[in-house]
Amino acid sequence: MRSLTEEETKTLFSKLAVYCGRSLNNLIAPPSDDGASAERHVFRLQGSRVFYLPLKLANLAVSVPRANLLSAGTMIGKFTKTGKFRVNITALDVIAPHARNRVWVKSNGEMPFLYGGNLVKAHIGRFSQDMTEHEGVIVLSADDKPLGFGVTARSTAETRKLEPTAIVVFRQADAGEWLRDEDTLFTT
Repeated sequence: MRSLTEEETKTLFSKLAVYCGRSLNNLIAPPSDDGASAERHVFRLQGSRVFYLPLKLANLAVSVPRANLLSAGTMIGKFTKTGKFRVNITALDVIAPHARNRVWVKSNGEMPFLYGGNLVKAHIGRFSQDMTEHEGVIVLSADDKPLGFGVTARSTAETRKLEPTAIVVFRQADAGEWLRDEDTLFTT
């Protein structure tokens, strides 16, 4: 595992900022509530995959040969051959608490989303105010469990005027990928 280069870090943070906004800073150095120093987390690269792990674990992982180390921490995503970054569903637990925009899905819309479909207006229970078009959102169930993430197709004002079958959120990743892509999710 190695540290990310400046260009890789810039690409990673610009992609994560789509979903987290200004609270992206809390991923690296979480604010301490009780005055004690919180555990610092870092991003490390292994092959083309980016992992998010505590600094203590990253320091220990250096002693393992690269060929023998498959993963450490939480996989955030991977860099493509063209240098772009793709966020993986495994990052959902990391970015969901820091999300800037959220969309809550009715119970009748959970299964179509988890099977890989986009969200239509009829399936939306409620959503964050003042969202613009093409902004990153975290998709939550009615009882606040993260189901996946995506990008808004319309702004909040436009969404209110749409017919029930109009697409509101384009799916980027959903929790159903754990089952659909289990053979290729962690292969190198």
